[in-house]
Amino acid sequence: MFGKVLKLDNNEVTLENLSRRAISNLMNCHIVFEDETRRIIGEVIYVDEEIVRVLLVGEIVNNVFISGIIKKPSGITNVRIITMPELELIFGQNELSKDNLFLGKSAIYNNLNISVPLNSFFANHSAVIGNTGSGKSCGMTRILQNLFLANPVKPVNAHIILFDAYGEYVNAFNGLNENGLGCVNYTTKRGKEGERQLSFPAYFLDVDDLAILLQVQSSEQIPVLSKALKLVTIFKSEDPLMKEYKNDIIASCLLDILTSGRSSSHIRDQIIAVLSHYNTETLNLDAIIHQPGYDRTFRQCLLIDDQGKMNAIFEVVKFLQQFESVNLEKVDVASDFAYTLDDLYYALEFALISEGSINSEDVYKQNNVLKTRLQSIINSNEKEIFEFTHYVSKQEFIKEMFNGTQLVNINLSFLDDRFAKVMTKLYSKLLFNYTTTLEPRGKFSVNIILEEAHRYVQNDNDINVIGYNIFDRITKEGRKYGTLLAFITQRPSELSTTALSQCANYIVFRVFHPEDLNIVKSMSTNVAEETLEQIKALNPGTAFCFGTGFKIPTLVLFGLPSPLPESTSLKINELWY
Repeated sequence: MFGKVLKLDNNEVTLENLSRRAISNLMNCHIVFEDETRRIIGEVIYVDEEIVRVLLVGEIVNNVFISGIIKKPSGITNVRIITMPELELIFGQNELSKDNLFLGKSAIYNNLNISVPLNSFFANHSAVIGNTGSGKSCGMTRILQNLFLANPVKPVNAHIILFDAYGEYVNAFNGLNENGLGCVNYTTKRGKEGERQLSFPAYFLDVDDLAILLQVQSSEQIPVLSKALKLVTIFKSEDPLMKEYKNDIIASCLLDILTSGRSSSHIRDQIIAVLSHYNTETLNLDAIIHQPGYDRTFRQCLLIDDQGKMNAIFEVVKFLQQFESVNLEKVDVASDFAYTLDDLYYALEFALISEGSINSEDVYKQNNVLKTRLQSIINSNEKEIFEFTHYVSKQEFIKEMFNGTQLVNINLSFLDDRFAKVMTKLYSKLLFNYTTTLEPRGKFSVNIILEEAHRYVQNDNDINVIGYNIFDRITKEGRKYGTLLAFITQRPSELSTTALSQCANYIVFRVFHPEDLNIVKSMSTNVAEETLEQIKALNPGTAFCFGTGFKIPTLVLFGLPSPLPESTSLKINELWY
C-alpha cells in the first residue's frame, strides 16, 4: 500500500501510493515508520491516486509514546498501519481507573476507547467550543457522568460547581444521589421544587464585589464604596466604642456642611436632612446645646434671623467639635455579624454625604448612580439572593455548600444576563479567595464550569476599575491553588483572550464562524490545515480534542448522556402537527 518516501517537508512525509486508489478510510488513520531502533508515528492527512501525505506526530520509545519529532524517518524505513496496542499507548488504556477518565469512542477506529489522564484534564483549565447543536452540553454531561457514574472508583472529594445558563442540567445528574454521591441544584426562583434557593450573604461583599455588583465604571468611585463598607459595620455594631465612632463621623460630616460656604438656609436644610436619617442618642436634632443663661435644642440653634444669618452657628460648631474626629482607616471594626443590602444602602448614602457629594454637582452625579443601582437591586427579586439573616463565615458557607455533595449546579436561567454575569464573578472570586488561604496549598480543589461562558468571561472594564478580571486571574493563578475553570462556549472570539489563552485542554465540536475557526487554529499547534478544516463538517457529538491531556490531537465520538440535558433541538414535526 505504502511505497517509497517521495518528500520530507518539515513534519510532513509524502509517500508513494502503491494501491493507485484514493482510499477514504485511510484519512486520519495512523501509520508507523519502523526500523530496527525507532517507531515514528504519523497521521494520514491527504490521499489521492498518486500519493499519501502523512503528518508526523510522535515516537514510541521504550513502549511509551512521546509527542513531537526531533529526527525524521529515513527513506528506507518500513511503513505499516498502526496496531491496537500501539494505539492504546497514544489514546489511553481501555480499562477505567481513578487515574483514567473515559471520554468516548474513537471517531476513526472501531472499538477504541479514548481516555485522558484525570490529572491532565481536571487539574488544568479547559474549554469546550462548538456551534449551537454541535453537542457541547451533551459532551460535558457525558464527561461528568463518566467521572461520577461510569468509573468504579468514586471521586468522593471532588468539588465541581456548574453555572447552568439555561437550566439544562437540573435533571442530568440525579444519578449521583442514587450512587453514594451528591448533586445539589440551586435556583434564583423562589419555591421551585427540587432546587434550593441561591444565596450570597450581603456581608460577604467586599469593595471589589460591590464594584462588580453596582457596575462601577470608574476607579474614582471605589473610595466611596470602601467607606460605605466601613460605615455599615460601625452603624450596625452594638459595640459602645462603635457608637462613639458614629457620633464622630456624623459630627465631622455636619462640620463640613457648616463650612461649605453656602447660604444659611441651604446649610440648615442639609443639616436637618442628615440628622433626620443619621443620629444617635447624644447627637440629634433634639440634643441640648448649652449657652450662657439658657439652653436650646440643636434644631432651635439652626434658626435664621431677618438678616438671613444663623446667629447660633458658633455654638453649633463648638458643640460638634466636642466629638473627636476619627480616621476610618485606623478604626478596627469587627465584622462578625450579619447585615443586609438595606443596611448597606443606609451606609452608602451617608458615605456619599460625608465625601462631599452634596457640595459638588459633578461628584454628586458621578456617585449618586451607585445609590440608584443599589436601590434598584433592593427593589427587585434579586434582593432575595443577598438576604441571609444569620452570620456564617465564608469558610463555613463554602463547606456547607459542598457538605456531602460533589456537584453543585446553579441554575441562572431566571436571571438576566447582567445579573447572571455578576453572580458568576462573585462566586468564582469567593471560591478562589478561599483556596488561596488554605495550608497546605491545594488541599481543597474546586472546578468551576461556565456554560455559555462568552456571556460572562469577557474583555470587560474590570481591569480598569478594580485592577483585574477575576476569570483572568483564576486562569493565571488558580491552578496552583486548586481553582480550575472550564469554559463552554459557542463564541470563543467573544471570550476573554487572556482566559482562553490559559486553557490547557480544548474540546472543539463543529464550528462555522470564520473568527471562531481562526481562534481554534491559533490555539492548536502542529495540526495540519486539512485536519482543522474537518471541524466545519463534524457530526453532532464528535469533537476534535487537543491539549496537555491528549498526546496527539484526537477525534472523539462522545456517547449520548443518560439522562440527557434539556438542550436538544425542538421536534417541530411533533409540535406543529
